[in-house]
Amino acid sequence: MAPPAANTQGGHKMRIAVLTSGGDSAGMNSAVRTIVKAGILKGCETYVVREGYEGLVRGNSTPAPATPAPARSTEAEHLADDAFVHNLRFGDGELLRHGEGDASDDPDGHTLKGRYIIRVGWDDVRGWLAEGGTLIGTARSAAFRTPEGRLSAALNMVKEGIDALCVCGGDGSLTGADVFRAEWSSLIKQLLEKGSITKEQFDHHQHLKIVGLVGSIDNDMSMTDLTIGALTALHRICEAIDNINSTAISHSRAFVIEVMGRHCGWLALMAGISGGADFVFIPERPPMADPWEDEMCEVIQGHRAVGKRKTIVIVAEGAHDASMKPIAVDYVKSVLSERLGLDTRVTTLGHTQRGGKPCAFDRILPMLQGVEAVDALLEATPETPSYMIGIQENKITRIPLLEAVKQTHAIAKAVEAKDYEKAMSLRDPEFAESLESFYTSSISLDSKRRLPEDKRLRIGIIHVGAPAGGMNAATRTAVRYCISHGHTPLAVYNGFKGLLDDNVQPLSWLRVDSWMARGGSELGTNRTLPDVDIGSVASKFQQYHFDAFFLIGGFEAFTALVQLEQGRQYYPAFRIPMVHLPATISNNVPVTEFSLGSDTSLNSLVNACDVLRQSASASRNRVFVVETQGGKCGYIATMGALATGAVLVYTPEVGINLDLLRDDVQFLKTRYLLDVKGRAEGRLVLRNEQASNIFTTDVITKILKEEGGSLFDSRSASLGHILQGDVPSPLDRARAVRLSMKCMSFLEREALAARAAPALQRRTSVAVSPKSTAAVITIQGSNVVMVPVHEMQEHADMNNRRNLNSWWEGYKELAELLGGRTALVAQKKC
Repeated sequence: MAPPAANTQGGHKMRIAVLTSGGDSAGMNSAVRTIVKAGILKGCETYVVREGYEGLVRGNSTPAPATPAPARSTEAEHLADDAFVHNLRFGDGELLRHGEGDASDDPDGHTLKGRYIIRVGWDDVRGWLAEGGTLIGTARSAAFRTPEGRLSAALNMVKEGIDALCVCGGDGSLTGADVFRAEWSSLIKQLLEKGSITKEQFDHHQHLKIVGLVGSIDNDMSMTDLTIGALTALHRICEAIDNINSTAISHSRAFVIEVMGRHCGWLALMAGISGGADFVFIPERPPMADPWEDEMCEVIQGHRAVGKRKTIVIVAEGAHDASMKPIAVDYVKSVLSERLGLDTRVTTLGHTQRGGKPCAFDRILPMLQGVEAVDALLEATPETPSYMIGIQENKITRIPLLEAVKQTHAIAKAVEAKDYEKAMSLRDPEFAESLESFYTSSISLDSKRRLPEDKRLRIGIIHVGAPAGGMNAATRTAVRYCISHGHTPLAVYNGFKGLLDDNVQPLSWLRVDSWMARGGSELGTNRTLPDVDIGSVASKFQQYHFDAFFLIGGFEAFTALVQLEQGRQYYPAFRIPMVHLPATISNNVPVTEFSLGSDTSLNSLVNACDVLRQSASASRNRVFVVETQGGKCGYIATMGALATGAVLVYTPEVGINLDLLRDDVQFLKTRYLLDVKGRAEGRLVLRNEQASNIFTTDVITKILKEEGGSLFDSRSASLGHILQGDVPSPLDRARAVRLSMKCMSFLEREALAARAAPALQRRTSVAVSPKSTAAVITIQGSNVVMVPVHEMQEHADMNNRRNLNSWWEGYKELAELLGGRTALVAQKKC
């Protein structure tokens, strides 16, 4: 994102308004906050619209009260004319945040009564990141659906001089936005003819710029992998399932859980995968058996027969059978009780799924999308379409809004027409993959899936390096895949040390059943590498007749695979397919953009920093210097800074020097000078544990404390190994299942191809196992790619144990832009 610049339309600054419409979802406040800050940084004036489209229709019936200039110290007076400082606040931020908008007893006359389109400044959206719901309010507006309502909305926008509109809502809200834009020319023409606006206003507002962000917990918008709020809702559901699991096991009960999703089964499906459910009902793929009750009972009876003590069935609220008859949770309960004799309970989660503070990803995603939305508005022309800002894997995208809405509606129509294959094909490919993964990892005990005896494999599974959330979920999936296909999963306990000590055992379907929600490493892990005794490791491969080898871990696992691949020329036992699934909180494995455990760690960091910020804010003028893990990779610190709203972040990639510290101290001084007296905010500074050997966390804390004087105090906190623990996040669980399935499919395919070669060739030729059969599964942009490990080395900084070029490094600059540092330091230097 570029530094502040003046953006003008017809001689005056562009005015951007943002509204939230339809249902609320966690992360909307992050989107609003980012659009306001990004707009100000781009030289625009920024507004919020209260109560969604309804507020746009109502407009402002009373003028805004005069806002007196905030008292500033003499040291800050030289900044009074700066554009950034001018946009700090407009007096309404606390009214919005504390829900006092419609109060009318303020002694200074500040109230939002009768005002719905409100100019906001930088500090007016302070502290919004951790808030759930939407602080500017949302509503489903019947008035805006009428031509008269849209005419009133157009008039109110012209009166306030709004040039561009950013809408955060579902498909209905975004459809309304595009209709509004399509009608805009005729609307302002009507207003001119009625004399409601002047010719000058008409000329200036010839075109309306619109962009959409999708806020929906159902994740029901096509052409984007995730919508704002969906992951937080999944967090709430998985927390409930994890809690229910313990009581279900204790009493050997069955639970039928209803989750939201009238037209989309994403929440139900992902909850089923992440929570280890036995059966799910989703609208896009109803059970095909007739009657479906037989299919469900057969699956659950099979699970009970192997010793499973609990049963979890998840039902999307829009679930139905193949003939479109709704499937009610109470009826599912009666089937389980009467036909299987299970003690069954029903839990309807309802609106608890919408509530709570946003998870880490639902703070970062709307932030990145909000920046892109502002850029899209600034670059828009009358010829460009209205864009929806989406994401595919790890790439923020602009998608023609109408195209995305059209495909979303097409899915609903396909379901209504009972064309379920078409409905599945219109969902993104990951949805179909996830459904297949659920069948394999949670349901299937069907012997029909098993391969013939001569095609069954012995697959070793090992954890290497430090523990990370998702390791156990990936292992559970691998074991379930093996068993469903007739292979033997051999767990290597305690890493390569355990292999040398013959700590190798087969795993059963039931043994791994509860591993989905377990953090750490159930197999045990350490940093020992094969080169501790490469010859003995090879003999153990031969002793246990491994046909394929699956490594789960971080940079150590990557290094281990490099050593095993290089050892193929000397040891035939290594001439088998091998694959590495990256799992490390540091996210430092080269090429891939995400590793298992990094999302869990970010959520642990966010939760800890939210608590620290409360302490810092209660003390008003306190800065917390928070030390994070991550080795020599600054991913956790950088993304944590975005997710927590930290104003400064220190990483090993950039390092720390005296000039940088001098600028940072001056920034903090200036920032506290500009705070309203008595209402200073606690602030966070994040520092990676190896950002500098000299400027340690303790040194930086003491420098800030000394230099802060009477302006601010300073404290430190080291998060340490708590970032490695906790229950794995739903994103890490779901990603573990998906990637583990792909890894096992790769190993099976390559091992069977190698087995087809003559026996003598298998023992003596390296060519039977080409370099491509020792690979790392990677996420690159919008694709999942198997990359041969020898190619990965070209992108690795082996000394510092990280990628040579990381996609996220530019986000340090973004974090400090949104923290205000960049603008204030630039102003000071001028």
